[in-house]
Amino acid sequence: MNLSAPKQTTFIVAVVLALFGLLATLIPLGISLGLATWVIVIGFVVLAAGCFVPNL
Repeated sequence: MNLSAPKQTTFIVAVVLALFGLLATLIPLGISLGLATWVIVIGFVVLAAGCFVPNL
């Protein structure tokens, strides 16, 4: 299995999702705590997909 570095836009999207989920966990925002955890997970899944799928 060949891994590749994700493109910059994929990395930025993943980081923004993870930071938004982290902030929503620490600071009460408009989303619930359970949803904030899933936003963090989705951010890391996007980052992992960027490493596994070429040109993503």
